[in-house]
Amino acid sequence: MNTLKIKIMKIFSLFILAFIYSCTGKQEAQAPALEVLPVLSVNSGNATVYSEYPASVEGRVNVEIRPQVNGTLDKVFVDEGAYVTKGTPLFKINARPYQERVNNSKGRLLAAQSALTNARLEVEKLTPLVANKVVSDYQLKTAIATQRIAEANLGQAKADLESARIDLGYTLITAPVNGYIGRLPKKQGSLVGIADPEALAELSDVHEVHVYFSLSESDFVAFKTMYPGKNLEQKIAHLPEVELVTADGTIYGKKGKIELVNGQFDKNTAAITLRASFPNTEGLLRSGNTGKIRLGLEFKNVINIPQAATQEMQDKLFVYLVDKDNTISKKSIEISGNTGSNYIIKAGLQKGDRIVSNGFDHIQEGQKIQPKLAAPKSPIQVATIK
Repeated sequence: MNTLKIKIMKIFSLFILAFIYSCTGKQEAQAPALEVLPVLSVNSGNATVYSEYPASVEGRVNVEIRPQVNGTLDKVFVDEGAYVTKGTPLFKINARPYQERVNNSKGRLLAAQSALTNARLEVEKLTPLVANKVVSDYQLKTAIATQRIAEANLGQAKADLESARIDLGYTLITAPVNGYIGRLPKKQGSLVGIADPEALAELSDVHEVHVYFSLSESDFVAFKTMYPGKNLEQKIAHLPEVELVTADGTIYGKKGKIELVNGQFDKNTAAITLRASFPNTEGLLRSGNTGKIRLGLEFKNVINIPQAATQEMQDKLFVYLVDKDNTISKKSIEISGNTGSNYIIKAGLQKGDRIVSNGFDHIQEGQKIQPKLAAPKSPIQVATIK
């Protein structure tokens, strides 16, 4: 009898356990576990936004070498890309025609000097004769007029000789400044002339380069309001140094300084041109290089969030807000720019808001989550890029 009671109690206990287990399973099925997602707390701070503008590079002095006389190119003393100093011979044009002109001018000068001497002698001879009334003064007046004509012819002959010498000097073309020689389209034996549409060469002094870029009207207004100063000259003096991003995406090793703003906006593009100067002692930059000017604008007390914490839909950006009950909702935001991989928020978020940082591809608005707090050094912390 006792054995039967024990068996009945064991069966009853197993029944109770099975009932409890089935109830627990149903309860778990009714309340699934919450999804764990990383959540960031929005903070504020200072940041610098870098904007890049297409730019072109020119040497501090960029000179076209053109012939001043017509003729055949006898000699080319330099090669393309060579560095030359001021006064270095570059080209030689056939000088024989111009030397002959000099010789002819010298002969005309001697003839004019002789004619003037004869005219003066005639005046000296007639002057006392007219005084003594031996001859009429008409002859003296004629002699004086002839002397004046001879003086004018002498002056003309001197000018012709000087002009011929100048043209002869133009047959040797020298470097007007220090710099690098560009492409040489004309070779030895080519016929060159003053009216040629193409220059013999371009000579660039690039130990310092000028980099030109343009700002839109709105960017220029923001650019001016960022820095102190009563006028544009004072504002330019307070501008920070700028960087040059070369065509291959690398940053040029030396920083430049904005020193000039154009006097007016371009009517076609509604943009204004600025000029920055960069040192180029190693000659790494050449006239004609292209790149981008990286201009930094500082923002004070702004909200900065990772780009990875946003979602783009129909040209709009959204974030997922997490309220105090850990329920998420989609919120539209506006940005002012970016700092590296972060966005600077213009509107839509406030300091202290919590947002989902990533992993929100399959979540839905109104869903409840289990937040996973970000590490102390979260990407949400604003870092000023310098």
